[in-house]
Amino acid sequence: MLLATLGTPAAHGDGTDQHEVSEEQYQTLRAQCRYADTGKARCRSTVKELYRIGERDAKLDCRTYAGVTVCGTLKLSQAERACIRDSREHGISFRRAEVECYAFS
Repeated sequence: MLLATLGTPAAHGDGTDQHEVSEEQYQTLRAQCRYADTGKARCRSTVKELYRIGERDAKLDCRTYAGVTVCGTLKLSQAERACIRDSREHGISFRRAEVECYAFS
């Protein structure tokens, strides 16, 4: 699926407890749903519930590898975690392996 809530409580639907991110960050969070094992619609619903467009969050961990940009802590499947372990054994950095395995495995 997507990412951890960065310490934000679950949203109540009124927008007051959603994590504020820039429009660009929000669009990245939505776009990375195309890779989510739990399904694109469910992932996008989670993004909508947890985030709202506002000020840029300088602490939101966004990174780009192999043309794929993701933000936040990714919820990885067992296969994706195995891919990361294998990639790390071949000398690829964790951050790069995480993005590539999330997007391409």
